[in-house]
Amino acid sequence: MSARVSIIIPTYNRAQLLPRAVHSVLTQTFEDYELIVVDDASTDETRQFLNGMETKIITVFHEKRKGPAGARNSGIARSSAPLIAFLDSDDYWLPEKLEEQVSFFDNNPQAVACQTEEIWIRKGKRVNPKNIHRKPSGHIFEQSLRLCLISPSAVMLRREILDKIGWFDEQLPACEDYDLWLRLTCKWPVHLIKRPLVVKYGGHPDQLSAKFWGMDRFRIRSIVKLVNSGCLNTKQREAALRELERKCKIYASGCFKRGKNEEGKFFQNLPALVEQGIPDLLDSVYLRNFDCSTRN
Repeated sequence: MSARVSIIIPTYNRAQLLPRAVHSVLTQTFEDYELIVVDDASTDETRQFLNGMETKIITVFHEKRKGPAGARNSGIARSSAPLIAFLDSDDYWLPEKLEEQVSFFDNNPQAVACQTEEIWIRKGKRVNPKNIHRKPSGHIFEQSLRLCLISPSAVMLRREILDKIGWFDEQLPACEDYDLWLRLTCKWPVHLIKRPLVVKYGGHPDQLSAKFWGMDRFRIRSIVKLVNSGCLNTKQREAALRELERKCKIYASGCFKRGKNEEGKFFQNLPALVEQGIPDLLDSVYLRNFDCSTRN
């Protein structure tokens, strides 16, 4: 009989942080889980740490370099439980995290996804999220268009829903979670457990936000893809087009400042083309050819 929860930890060159993440899983008060660690071709001491760790509940895979989306998808493909949870290797869980979320699903059988509050650590210091980052609960699609309001390390969702909406988009080197959450929230509510049960770290130099200029181009691609899918209702489509226009205006302005005039003009004109239903926009070099040498 399979475990109730599959936990997936993707990691790349985080040998100094990964033990803390794994330990936070092994010390959970809820124990009916399987832990899948996906080493995304690390070049540090990650393999040495993971050697010999496989047990009945821990499975380790060493992959060719795929990036965060591909590493998570590799974990999903090897999972077997009806509930899926993710943990980024630079974060860690408090001991009651799994117990709280499994209990929530037991008490709310119609729910498909829930997340917990978080404690934020930036450059070694605890910080409070700004109002714009505060997590709403329920039907949160329109709020989620502006920025990512679901944390991979905090969410738990039913495997059947993940299969319905599709897994992480491996063409995206970053913001792959934003992309997935839009596909989720346009159809189902995501509930918030108002306890901070995840410690989330940021501000270190290997984060994707420090690697890429113009992260919004990845979110723009996600919105274009979603609008083109035809799965949005009228209100959702209008909200998506408004946010697309806002993001494109900001990104185009950045392009012009950097002398990337052709790219700037593309994004300046993109919202009108999407609204008109012009096909094949995702094949544009600006929305397709990304540098995928990214980190988990």
